[in-house]
Amino acid sequence: MSLRPHEQGVFFLLYTYTDKTLRCEDCSQDFSFTASEQEFYASRDFTEPRRCRNCRALRKASRGQNGGASQSFGGTRELFTATCADCGREAQVPFRPSGVRPVYCSDCFSAHRA
Repeated sequence: MSLRPHEQGVFFLLYTYTDKTLRCEDCSQDFSFTASEQEFYASRDFTEPRRCRNCRALRKASRGQNGGASQSFGGTRELFTATCADCGREAQVPFRPSGVRPVYCSDCFSAHRA
């Protein structure tokens, strides 16, 4: 097939989406996957949803506010005690102070950033 110069390298794939019914992986209820949702998912290369809207919301809520990051990275952060280089108060910091750089309490740190 011979293409004209303005057609070379340009290909359009037209696809018409129609609503379809899927079964939720969690609750086994049928739910509608609309044509517009399918188009949205396809435009972002997402796979089809496996859960209904309610089960997706419940699953998201169960992961907590940070999307499950605390579970993924080992839970609570270890804090270390240091002396503030400005005011001399004790400070809790999320890193082991090396003594090379100054460490500030949260109040002095905020003042330095301003």
